[in-house]
Order: sequence, then C-alpha cells, then structure tokens
Amino acid sequence: MIRRHLFLVIAAAVLGVMIVAVILKVAFAGDETAAGGPGGGRGGPGGGRGQTVSEAVVTLRPFSDQINVLGVARGRRSVNITSNSSELITRVLFSDGQRVSAGQALVELQAREEDASIIQARAQVAQAQREYDRFSDLAERGIAPRVSAEDAETALETAQATLAAAEARRGDRLIRAPFAGTLGLSTVTAGTLISPGAVIATLDDTSVIRVDFPVPERYLGTLRQGTPIVATADAYGSEQFSGRIALIDTRINETTRAVTARAEFPNPGGRIRPGMLMRVGIQQGQRQTASVPESAIQYEGDGAFVYRIAGGERGSTAQRVTVETGAVEGGFVEILSGLNANERVVGSGLNRIQPNAPVTVAGAGGAQAATQGNAQTQAAAR
Repeated sequence: MIRRHLFLVIAAAVLGVMIVAVILKVAFAGDETAAGGPGGGRGGPGGGRGQTVSEAVVTLRPFSDQINVLGVARGRRSVNITSNSSELITRVLFSDGQRVSAGQALVELQAREEDASIIQARAQVAQAQREYDRFSDLAERGIAPRVSAEDAETALETAQATLAAAEARRGDRLIRAPFAGTLGLSTVTAGTLISPGAVIATLDDTSVIRVDFPVPERYLGTLRQGTPIVATADAYGSEQFSGRIALIDTRINETTRAVTARAEFPNPGGRIRPGMLMRVGIQQGQRQTASVPESAIQYEGDGAFVYRIAGGERGSTAQRVTVETGAVEGGFVEILSGLNANERVVGSGLNRIQPNAPVTVAGAGGAQAATQGNAQTQAAAR
C-alpha cells in the first residue's frame, strides 16, 4: 500500500514539472518575440520582412457607364407547326433538327375523302367539257340554239371551279413550312392522330436573334435606334455578343415605368438559341479611372479599404487606406478616391495583414535587400 501511494506522488510531481516547463517555454517565447529576437517584430534582426504578399499596381483603365438589363432571346421568326383539323398523319416528311426552306412539305394528313372528291370533280369537268364542245359545234352550224352552248360553257366553268376547290382541300392535307428555318424536336410519327392546335413541330429562324428587354424610363433619352450593345449568356460565360438596338416601343408601361426595346444580334452557327436568358449591356460612354484588382479590395460595412505598400528605412509596411469604389469590370474595381495611379497595394491575402505591419513583396526580396544594404552603407559613411 505504501509503495502504491509513493508511486502516485512521484507521478504527480513529474506531471507538475512538465506543466511548469511548458508554461515557462511559452512565456520565454513571448518575451523573445517582443524583444525582437529571431523572426520577431520590426525592431529585431528580422525586422521589415514580415508577411510575404503579392503586389498590385494602381493603373488607369477604361470604365464604361453601362445600363445592365435582362432579356429573353427569340428567333427572328418562330412558329409552332399545327393542324387546323383532327386528322391522322400518313407521312412525316422531315427529321428533327432539319433545316427547311419556305414552302417545304413537312407532314401529310389522311385525305381519302379529298382524293375521292378530286376524282369526282375531274369526271364532272370531263363531262362538262364534252357537252360544251358538242353544243358549241351545233351552235356554229345553226342546229342548236346559241343559248344551249352558253349553258354548257357555264356548266364547264362550274365543274372546273369544283375541281379547284377539291384540289385546294387536298392541299390542306399537306402541311408546309411557312418560312425557312430550323425544326426542333418532334414526337409525331405516321399514324399519330393530330387535333387542332396540337404542336407537330417548332420552326425557328435563328439567323438573327431578337431580344426584347425593359429599360427604365429615366434612360429613355440615351436610347437610340441603331445604338451598339453587347450581351452575354450564362451558357457562354463572359463571352460577349455584339448587336444593335433595332426598335424602341412607342409606349411606356404605366405600371413599371419602363419602355421595351428590341435588340438584334447576328447569330452565325446558331449558338444563341430561342429562350436563352440574355444579359444586355447598353454603353453610355467611357472614362479612364484608377483601378485595382478585385482581390485587392476589402469591404467592411458600407466602406472599402486596401493596404498600400509603403517603403521605409526598415522595409515595406502595409498601410490601411479607405477608398471609394465605383464600377466593377473585367475583374478590376474602379477607384474614385483614396489612391493615385502607380501606387502599390497588397494584391491578395488581406485578411492576414494588420495595419502598419511589415510585409515582404513576393519576388522582390533581392531588390529590397539591396535597397536596405545601400541605405545602411550610406548611413555608415555619414
């Protein structure tokens, strides 16, 4: 029992010594850092090196005053191919995605009654033609009265009109493309029963894309027919499509206080498709302004700031500077005030920097050391 208690006392003593050693180590490490020891603050041998950062230079870039709105892409002409009657499809004369010309036959509907009507009408025309020829000959020889020939001529014209009507009804059994374009996907096949209004296929002329979009009333004075514009689509990232304003509506919506404008975009290759959401930008002019990369800006509440890299005898430091920002274009932020062109700022990693802390610009260590060496040499000479 005595040995067990002795062992517990010795173990507790060892544990206490280890805890005291750890506390002393942490305390001495803090004192060494505060005193400017190895790797310490600005006052020690490692002063001025600090956090390694990337550098960005404030440059003048063009920024544009731009109205950004949303619109939906439409083809120059778009239509749903439908039937005006309930009928059975006997032949499908197109394939999905096919390019068709104006008037090209797409679907043939069952036309047994129409075919029979044509046969009957042709027979009536032939009979009327024979009657007309016979009475005309007899009238010329004076055997039959002239009025009989005139009645036969009227009967012939009536029969011909009946044949034309039958052929027109037969033509309605053949559905054709109203204009040149590209067909979409279809589910109809021979044997499908089509009802009035049911979509057989979609047809779009996508050689030119139209985009209708609302513009607030206050910008009406800046809109002009023919004004160049650009647009982007989510499907193609930041790629821009160039077009122009083709038409501005004559009325302003009383509820939204916006006017609808229509833009046209050339569409070679059919990359823009009807139904796409388009982000339209209308240029109002350009200006040259100081700018920095987006990564160099830190936002705090309603304000923003950057860390300006300032040189000194002991190296570079990061000075926090409040800036007023403007437009954001192409990954750069417009700086309205707070910085001047050609000033250096920290390009990234702002959350790891403290105001007025020493920093080392990545890739500029050699030049910085040489500058510090020259400064020390000049001080020793004096």
